[in-house]
Amino acid sequence: MAGGAVSLSALAKQFGDFVAVAGIDLDIPSGEFFSMLGPSGCGKTTTLRMIGGFEKPTSGRILLDGVDVTETSAHRRPVNTVFQSYALFPHLNVFDNVAFGLRRARVDKTNVRRRVATALELVGLTGREHSKPIQLSGGQQQRVALARALILEPAVLLLDEPLGALDAKLRKNLQTELKALQKTVGITFIYVTHDQEEALTMSDRIAVMCDGRVDQLGAPREVYEEPSTVFVADFLGVANLLPAKVVDSNGNGGCRVRLGETELDAGRGDTATRGDAMLVVRPERVFLEEHGSAGPNRVPGMVERVVYLGPAVQVVVRLAAGGTIQALVQGTSDELRWRQGTPVHAHLPGDALRVLTSREPEIAPAGDDQEEKR
Repeated sequence: MAGGAVSLSALAKQFGDFVAVAGIDLDIPSGEFFSMLGPSGCGKTTTLRMIGGFEKPTSGRILLDGVDVTETSAHRRPVNTVFQSYALFPHLNVFDNVAFGLRRARVDKTNVRRRVATALELVGLTGREHSKPIQLSGGQQQRVALARALILEPAVLLLDEPLGALDAKLRKNLQTELKALQKTVGITFIYVTHDQEEALTMSDRIAVMCDGRVDQLGAPREVYEEPSTVFVADFLGVANLLPAKVVDSNGNGGCRVRLGETELDAGRGDTATRGDAMLVVRPERVFLEEHGSAGPNRVPGMVERVVYLGPAVQVVVRLAAGGTIQALVQGTSDELRWRQGTPVHAHLPGDALRVLTSREPEIAPAGDDQEEKR
């Protein structure tokens, strides 16, 4: 399965006066697991549908392996799609569902049997050829849909939230399996999701989208640890966002930031800016200490709430400077020290504090995408 490089050039889509995709440029190399991540209405699914040929762009170009396919119909592109609803034929068994595309292409029976057997072995469903979809679990149905898409040997596989209908435990298991499957078949996967954990777990690169644009593009670790906008910091995982004022350089490549009456050193982000800014620090980089602890980058506060998360405890601290901050304490006996009403100092290391001056995060309409962040 060679090829599979995708290039989008100034790709845009309007529905009447509504701009769904606002002129994005992306280059996705062959064999990459690429995710488009964002809230409802950000343009990720519309972009996927344009790549697949199900929507015609208002402007811009789509190239597959250097060939302009912008005007090419969906069935003539070397692309296949797996949707959230797997759209299996209920009256056909697993074998016939997987073989459907090959039979429409008039592949001879011997090759159909061989290729179906190979596809079912690839997704771990050997022996279930005669089962009907109703006899399969949600995860098994998803694998049938994958086998049916992969058997046609597309250069690019598009996946539109294919794990969205599954329960949390099964989704976690299939995230690992799906990434392993992509490495095995070696083709380009373009994956659309609003689930941050899915994107971080499986992707080689992530495009975080907002308002029809790509806010940030990069590897999962880069996008999570080095967000370039307040929206990305807020959307991807859990982030503490603290309004502050940058007052001066600290002489070490960072800057001095005033948070209430406390001055802190910040070593990352827009450290050359001055004036109003937003401080970003992840909960796992906030360390709680006894009240009165000495040292730089300590902010006084009081424990407001403790939430048990299983392997960790989320501690919400009301800061003397105003606002709250979350700390993630691993599930050890140490967690028992932090109870509601306990005065503490929150240590915010300089290398964990990121200064951002970008726009505030957009609030998406309430709906399925507004689930609690993990």
